[in-house]
Amino acid sequence: MKELRKWASEQKGIMAAIFILSILLGAVIVGQSYFLVHIIDEIFLQKASFDTIVPMLGFLLGFMLLRPAIAYVNARCGVAMSSNVKRRIRAALLEKWTKNPVQTAIQGQSGSKITVLMEAVDGLESYFREYMPQVVKASVVPLILLAAVLYTHVWSGLIMMITAPFIPLFYIIIGLKTQKKSEEQLDQLAAFSGQFLDTLQGLQTLKLFGRSAEQRERIQQSSLGFRDATMKVLKIAFASTFMLEFISTLSIGLIALNIGLQLVVFNSVSFVSAFFVLILAPEYYAALKELGAAFHTGRGSLGAAEKIKAELESVSQPVKWGSRPVPARPALELKQINFQYSGGFALKNINMKIPPGARAAIIGATGSGKTTLLNIAAGLFDPPEGEVLIDGQPRNLFSESSWFGEVSYISQHPHLFSGTIEENIRMGMPADTARQDIEAAAEKAGLSELLAELEEGLDTKVGEAGRGLSGGEKQRVALARAFLKQPSLVLFDEPTTGLDLKTERILQRSIDELARRASIVTVAHRLHTIQQADIIFLLKNGEIEAAGTHSDLMKSSEAYRAMTGGGAAG
Repeated sequence: MKELRKWASEQKGIMAAIFILSILLGAVIVGQSYFLVHIIDEIFLQKASFDTIVPMLGFLLGFMLLRPAIAYVNARCGVAMSSNVKRRIRAALLEKWTKNPVQTAIQGQSGSKITVLMEAVDGLESYFREYMPQVVKASVVPLILLAAVLYTHVWSGLIMMITAPFIPLFYIIIGLKTQKKSEEQLDQLAAFSGQFLDTLQGLQTLKLFGRSAEQRERIQQSSLGFRDATMKVLKIAFASTFMLEFISTLSIGLIALNIGLQLVVFNSVSFVSAFFVLILAPEYYAALKELGAAFHTGRGSLGAAEKIKAELESVSQPVKWGSRPVPARPALELKQINFQYSGGFALKNINMKIPPGARAAIIGATGSGKTTLLNIAAGLFDPPEGEVLIDGQPRNLFSESSWFGEVSYISQHPHLFSGTIEENIRMGMPADTARQDIEAAAEKAGLSELLAELEEGLDTKVGEAGRGLSGGEKQRVALARAFLKQPSLVLFDEPTTGLDLKTERILQRSIDELARRASIVTVAHRLHTIQQADIIFLLKNGEIEAAGTHSDLMKSSEAYRAMTGGGAAG
């Protein structure tokens, strides 16, 4: 609740407008009731002529039109406040996730993060759109109505003062249960979303190993759990609505009984005063009931707020950067690097030197740490121990934009977004990049033959994740990005995995072209592609077992000779 109030307090202009509107609404209700009572009294008891009440009818009509107008503006203020807060929170979540290093970003299910970003943030809407405006309204309007009733008939006002606290007391008790059940509902939704998305992503693998039926059962159980949690929340909502109606109806009945006795038996109150109180009493309790209903939905937002707070306050260690520009064609050195995933694989005592313009290769069995080492070299996360040096200086002295301006990272599955091939190649480059430069980059990457076959050439559209292109064609688009960018350091993570020999030869020629002006670091899958490297690092269980040229390692490393004979590196 503290976080929700903090976010609401930041919307000072909207909160002030809601407060002023609530004062106007209370005054309008009193004015509307006043003129209605006097019109009825004048016509039916005083037998006044119609001309006498025409001015009062005009005022009554004005108040009747003003009341829905105030309610509409008040609702729009709630919508505006909700939209502002949700936009701010989503921006904060995206900013945090963007700054997270890789080892933090990959923790947990992606479906759970999507649930927090979409469902949990949307779950706050009822608090800011309904509950907060209603809190202000219920804090102002009932006080105005109570003051009017106390001025008119003290005993009725005292009954209202005594019975009113039972409504907020009851919805506080109900709200505590609602919060717990809402948190359980969000947990079930997050589990269901994560399970469903993970199953979709691995569906082919599950079918291949005959485990799809088992996952179907898990999804069904997760779905039923979410259904049961939702029904429990609805059960509490229906029970709370019934009790609120019961308390308010009983309270109005007590006031009506007191007024009736005073008016008929004791003749101690006038018809105008009695009728005025009886009109205002339902309005008084209606405002409190609306707060009770809004309180229920507001408490339901607490579960979502806790999820968001936990995500925003989760500890991460973003990569540290400085302000210096990275020099052209820098030397890269990893010195005494130690890194470990939480409770899992570790890199130990890594030392690597890659001079400007050198071609280096990293080989080793699957799970030996090749990709992790490449991620550290790329600057995707910082090692807790050791240093990454650029021309002998710690990398954290240099600016992030300058570093990534000199680095291209081409993974096994480079990401392409929905758009044209030209837009995918141009990604990250200035908008005024010449078309002829893009065409030249595409040609160097071996895309000329493909583009010639496409009717729209570079203007051909591809789907999200490069849908419509083969794996080799995606790799060539990624290479074209590198040619256009002209970086000083290019990192390849097993670029030829799964490609046919023809495509592999095209890629190899492109890599050779890039090597003329950039340092190349390649995580190798096929050893024949890295035998001409200036230095080869052999990883085993997170440690560099051997380093040297191909001929050096053939002489000195039994493990390397065995891998060469087997023809595969990982």
